[in-house]
Amino acid sequence: MEAAEIGEVTDVNEWILALPYYTWVALPVSGSRPPARYKHGSVVAKGKLYVIGGSRNGRNLADIQVLDLKTLAWSTVKLHADPNSESDGENRLQEVFPAVSGCSVISWANKLIFVGGYSREPSNSVTVRVVDLESYCCSTVKTLGPAPIARGGQSVTLVGSRLIMFGGESRSRKLLNDVHFLDLETMRWNEMETLQNPPEPRFDHIATVHADRYLIIFGGSSHSTCFSDIHILDLETMEWSRPHVQGAVVTPRAGHAGNAIGENWYIIGGGDNKGGSSETLVLNKSKLVLSVLTSVNEKDPLASEGLSLCSASLVNGDRVLVTFGGYNGNYANEVFVLRLKPKDTSRPKIFQSPAAAAAAASVSAAYALTKTSEIRSNVDVKEDETTDRLQTGNPSQNLENDINTITAVKKNLEILVAEAREDNSRIRGKLDEMNKTHVELSKELISVRSQLSAEESRCFKLEAQITELSKILSSHQSIEDELQKLRSQKPTEFYPDRVTKRQSSGGGTAWRWLGGTPDT
Repeated sequence: MEAAEIGEVTDVNEWILALPYYTWVALPVSGSRPPARYKHGSVVAKGKLYVIGGSRNGRNLADIQVLDLKTLAWSTVKLHADPNSESDGENRLQEVFPAVSGCSVISWANKLIFVGGYSREPSNSVTVRVVDLESYCCSTVKTLGPAPIARGGQSVTLVGSRLIMFGGESRSRKLLNDVHFLDLETMRWNEMETLQNPPEPRFDHIATVHADRYLIIFGGSSHSTCFSDIHILDLETMEWSRPHVQGAVVTPRAGHAGNAIGENWYIIGGGDNKGGSSETLVLNKSKLVLSVLTSVNEKDPLASEGLSLCSASLVNGDRVLVTFGGYNGNYANEVFVLRLKPKDTSRPKIFQSPAAAAAAASVSAAYALTKTSEIRSNVDVKEDETTDRLQTGNPSQNLENDINTITAVKKNLEILVAEAREDNSRIRGKLDEMNKTHVELSKELISVRSQLSAEESRCFKLEAQITELSKILSSHQSIEDELQKLRSQKPTEFYPDRVTKRQSSGGGTAWRWLGGTPDT
């Protein structure tokens, strides 16, 4: 599908909603586009796509470009250096935000947080920078704790108020597979020791989180090969595992991009030494099923290395994927969008570490042992009663008693089995009710998110109107002040000749003072 001319697009949301699902389409942006690049940072915040830094022709870039997703117009952000810095002017800004590529960008608390990346900074540890989205003031954060060594090509994932950094490549080209936490509340680093077998050291991989507990790593590269493996880190037990993934078999890749929406993790681009990856993948994080969503031509800009992938919400709550840049022999600066179908609200399946699985199994086993113990206890009582009767009394009477006893035991067993079945049925009913409630709550959550998105859009419009009205009111106030000044002055200061005429002609000529013409 060809992109529409910008003059034809009067409402961006309506234009996107007219697109078919799962088809990449170029956005008809207006104005000058940013310089083409790859290995840049990118994030969507407040309805705008921010593109930060990157690399082109072997040189790192230091700019921040912004695409307004409502007007489809590009602009350049002019950062203000930290006023508390002792340096001045351009030197201070250069220190705060140098040319950088391979950095990680996170949107958090109305701020953009930049972590790591390749630059010419002299620091031997990872640098953290913050840009305030209201003032566009940029500053370097002084962190606490043992900061990780400087690197690029790492993955940084937001979990609650913590950033989790994995892997990357150091300045000396050492490949890494370490794990570090950065608490955004205290700005303190902590290096985490992990158990089991970690992924091989790598860079240019991607990562996401599932259920705020499981960090998922996919792909990446060493200096000699690319990977197609998936690893999971349980953030509670700090155990690594390599799960079995069902579905499509994909080629190794590095430099790809990923974006998670609900249970689905969308993956695009990347490549290996043979060429670029043309398919758009989706990994269901609950079921660990990997599938191909759509594909493009091998020379398409979407089959590139070092591109970025974000997501944005429309007014009606629908979501779109947004991608920018990349390199496949040529540097790209186009923006593509892909419209997604409504989110799947099925109940998520939670991964479990060996310890958690053992705990769950022990609960089930305890329930089963309780019921078995009850049955065995009843059987033992009946056996004791039968033995006592056999030892006293005649054989025929004992035989009849035995039959009666066995019959009674059978009935008791049947009663216990029926009770167990009723318990199972009741538990299943509760589970069904919980699943139904979960589905209803998920639908309600989607509806609330849609309403919030609509209200956010309305607030943006109201803010623009308020700004315009403030300008008008400011202008009116200056006019009112001037008018009040004029009113406070005496008429003789403005029309002395007319006052003289009135004094000579009498009170009947007062209209002359107002600029009238005498009757003849």
